[in-house]
Amino acid sequence: MANSPFRVAAASAAPVLLLLLAACSTRGPHPTRETTPMFSAPRVTEHRNGDDLLTAGLGRDGLRAMLAPAFADPERPTSTELRRRALWQNWRGIADLAPGGGYGDLYGSTADVPGREFSALATVPGATHPHRVLAQVPDGFDVGKRCVVVTASSGSRGIYGAIAVAGAWGLPKGCAVAYTDKGAGTDYFDLDADQGARADGTTGPRGDGLAFAAQATAASGVAFKHAHSQDNPEADWGRHVQQAAQFALQSLGEAFPQAAPFTFDNTRVIAVGISNGGGAVLRAAELDGDWLDAVVAGEPNVYVVGEGSRALYDYTTEAALLMPCALLDAALAPLPQPPLAAQATPAWTQHCAALKAAGLVEGDSVAAQASFAHARLRSVGWTDAALRSGALSVGFDLWRAVAATYASAYGRYAAGAHPCGYVFSATNPDGSARVASAAERAAWWSDASGIPPGAGVGLVDATPAGSPPLTSLRCLRGLWSGSHADAQRVRRGIDETRAASPRAGLPVIVVHGLDDGLIPAAFSSAPYVAMAQGAGRDVRYWQVRNAQHFDAFLGLPDYAARYVPLLPYVYAALDRVKAHLDGAAALPASTVVDTTPRGAGKALDATHLALPR
Repeated sequence: MANSPFRVAAASAAPVLLLLLAACSTRGPHPTRETTPMFSAPRVTEHRNGDDLLTAGLGRDGLRAMLAPAFADPERPTSTELRRRALWQNWRGIADLAPGGGYGDLYGSTADVPGREFSALATVPGATHPHRVLAQVPDGFDVGKRCVVVTASSGSRGIYGAIAVAGAWGLPKGCAVAYTDKGAGTDYFDLDADQGARADGTTGPRGDGLAFAAQATAASGVAFKHAHSQDNPEADWGRHVQQAAQFALQSLGEAFPQAAPFTFDNTRVIAVGISNGGGAVLRAAELDGDWLDAVVAGEPNVYVVGEGSRALYDYTTEAALLMPCALLDAALAPLPQPPLAAQATPAWTQHCAALKAAGLVEGDSVAAQASFAHARLRSVGWTDAALRSGALSVGFDLWRAVAATYASAYGRYAAGAHPCGYVFSATNPDGSARVASAAERAAWWSDASGIPPGAGVGLVDATPAGSPPLTSLRCLRGLWSGSHADAQRVRRGIDETRAASPRAGLPVIVVHGLDDGLIPAAFSSAPYVAMAQGAGRDVRYWQVRNAQHFDAFLGLPDYAARYVPLLPYVYAALDRVKAHLDGAAALPASTVVDTTPRGAGKALDATHLALPR
């Protein structure tokens, strides 16, 4: 159908934006294209004696606690309380810490690592808002074997959003770890109170050293960096990572002045990230300059020019429309049990009916409509394995939340100007918008994931009453498939996020679960690897069977029985590139890892993982 909203839009004729940013120093003669960035709002804090770098003194048992660390005064938490709670939230959002899941026994570490944290704000050229950078420097850092692990938060998480990925691997080994929130994060801004997060996470008014203050507007509700900075931060992910690495070198010079300078010439730098963080380190890999030594990207959100590649916004809006209905197809049974499973079937049945009324699926019965939606998704590259694990994203309404946020980011829309009428706000029980409380506002920096809903902030559909079914979802889809001005504006932003090949000679390992239902490997890693290898780059690819996108949700019994965690393979890939850089082993070959799900009620053991050797 020529006018179908599911037809992939033609690629824009605009050229791919090439990000050319050189390191502040190189291992050989290389022209410097940009001076070392300036950092603002610097802070240095010490973390010892019950308040370490990796878990803020909580340890594995404290991270497993079901209740978040409390604030003495909920309306005025201290920066120390906010940091501890942010670490608790981010560990639990990324890793499977449940007993029997293997974390800390088979793989991973929550070791007590004392040291210092250096933090600041940094701004890439052309941006109007800064991103956060943080360098954790352990007391055990070896100035004779200088190493930095640089990372970017997964999803849209705050500055500690990769603690369980890079911190857990690098800090116990004595490496400094550098983080960036890559222009997203949890610096939410209350438009009604005109308040946001300061550099230390505490809440303050506009003009009081805030990490993000939304453009002054008559809009109500909540603004946040990813959606409302008007910078399209994804276009600069690679530069965010590089600035974090530069900040780490500067911080090491301050931490150990007797051993300065620390440069890209004399300090090993390995980049690692998962999900959006994985996409960010791949974007960093393409930048000019011999500043990176190796890259490990787990389940990366990456978009390239190549067969099979699809933009996140394309398949997210497609999934938001079709997947709730498709999951009712008997051919996909049994599904892993999503949240609120009892409510899922009637809600998805109603969604099928709405699709039929809108002319988007065919069939006179729910079964026929579900079969049609399923077939449609299969025809554009979705696998049944990805669809089954995608039930989790449907259950949490994640597709709609991601689509609304990214539409605003790609189109560089200000708060209150969303082309499909969505707003973000504290909400009443019926989903309507309200003014946030002081206690809610105070907890956003530590508790939020970077994309509402969550932490007391919801996504509010402002579609007028009486509008046709699925009006807002169809509007989101139309920003990809349409030809109107807003669609062109959003697609220009998407074009700015295309990735290029990594620098020649840079070792790269890409790790992806073949059951990933949020960022399917067929749309992201597979075409990226094919593109890079076709250009003669040294990229290895580990495809992990029975692994989906969210390790944290392996705490749900049905997911634990079906799926293995991905983090062990990311850590193993880091071990392998370290051995290669040390001259102790060759880089591993590309492989498909045949794992064995542990089954119901069983603890994970090494035989289930089948880690590449």
